[in-house]
Parts: sequence; C-alpha cells; structure tokens
Amino acid sequence: MNSEKRGPGFYALAAFFALFVLFLYGPLSTIVILSFQGPDGGLTFPMNGASLHWFGNLFEKQAVGDFGGSFTRSFVLGLMVMVTTVVVSLLGGLAFRRRFVGSAALFYLAIASLVVPSILVSLGIGLLFQVTGLRPQWYSSAFGAHLTWTLPFGLLIMFAVFNRFSPAYEEAARDLGASPWQTFVHVVLPMITPPLVGVGLFGFSLSYDEFARTLMTAGSFNTLPLEIYGMTTNVTTPVLYALGTVTTAFSFTVILGALAAIALVNRRRARAAR
Repeated sequence: MNSEKRGPGFYALAAFFALFVLFLYGPLSTIVILSFQGPDGGLTFPMNGASLHWFGNLFEKQAVGDFGGSFTRSFVLGLMVMVTTVVVSLLGGLAFRRRFVGSAALFYLAIASLVVPSILVSLGIGLLFQVTGLRPQWYSSAFGAHLTWTLPFGLLIMFAVFNRFSPAYEEAARDLGASPWQTFVHVVLPMITPPLVGVGLFGFSLSYDEFARTLMTAGSFNTLPLEIYGMTTNVTTPVLYALGTVTTAFSFTVILGALAAIALVNRRRARAAR
C-alpha cells in the first residue's frame, strides 16, 4: 500500500492548525487548571495546592453572586428559545417551499436582525417594554431578544435542507394512500430530524451564552453570562474559575448529547432502510 508523500505544505498547515487550537483552547485550559487550586489559592499561577474546594464552594451561599439562580434562568431560557426556534424554523421552512406574495421581503426581514448590532437590539426591545409600561424580564423581553438571534440561523438551515429535499418521497407516500399528515410524520419528519436536532442545539447554545442581547432585557434578575460578567469585578477567588469549568463542561455535555441523538437517529434510519 503506497502512502502519499507529505510535502512542506502539509506540515505548515498542521503547525498552523496546532497554533489555532492552542490559541482557541489555551485560555480555557488555564481557567480549568486554576479552578483546582487549593483552599488558599489565588487567581494566578503558581498554584497553591490542588483540591476540589472551589467546586464545593459553588454550592454554598455566596457573599456575591447567585450561581444557582442565574444558571437556572439561563437553562430555562435556553430551552424556551430552543423549542421555539425549532418549531418556527420548521414551519418557516415548510412555508417557503412554495413561492407566495411577499416571500422575498419576508425572507430578508427575517434575517435582517443578523446585521443589526446586538446591543442595539437589546436597547430597542428594552425601551419598547418600558414605553408600553411592561417590566423587562428574562422570560419575556430577553426571550424575544434571543429569538432575533437564533431564528435567522434556524430558518437559513431549514431553507437549505428543504431546497435539497426531493418531493419524490412525498409523492410516493401519497401514491400509497398516505394523508398529508401521515406523509409529514412518517416520511418528511424522520428525514429532517438530524437538521432539526442541529437547529435545536444551535438555538440553545446561542441563547445560553448570549450577553449583548440580554444586557438591557433581563430585568432585575441576571442570566449566567451577566452574572459572570458582574462577578469579574468583585470576586477575587478561584470560585469564578470553578464556575467557568462547570459551565464549560455542561456546554460540552449538551453538544455530545446532541451528536449522540443525531447518531442514534441515523442508525435507526439505516436499520429501517435495510
């Protein structure tokens, strides 16, 4: 078996990729390492012992910061945004399979928020709630602000999916006597489930760590990104690093769970096709 000769270009690209990975994960690895400081540890190297003290400190009452409450709010808000993004993106993708009057204008209007600065979106929604006499809250105004960020991405993904979706499958189902609802549930939905999982993951992750669009719309209670930002000015212990490590591990867990769900769906589809 002949192996391809690797020239200087290959090693240059490999070195560039290694530097990119180091640049991307170097600061994160520093935070993870410092989160395992001993009880007398500080915010910088060298480490003063090694322990899980600061992770246990996360679950104790803090003088500054509300870890549990802010995490719960971010998690619930992320789930709300995820479900709404999946449903609206799916319905929008189905609607745009056929041209209708005003479809082009509606499409550009739907994705226009991608080019608007996030802080302006947050400020505008916050002012709108105040003018109408409503108090901005993380579950109302922040929810709407996050949707202006996640929905355009979800719609673009579903548009791409349905543009490549062959209507022959639906025609075959109808020829066999399936109703429109049966065709959607048993033919269309199983085939687009992996992209839908991706849309859901995208919506949750974008909402979970969104800062700018939450800044003016969260109201009196912070989400996790706002809480972490506020704590950087008054927390002087590695408990902040421990929080960063836990939230990062949670984010990777969500991603791995989504990938596992996609792999499971693909495996079931492969078995059904045999």
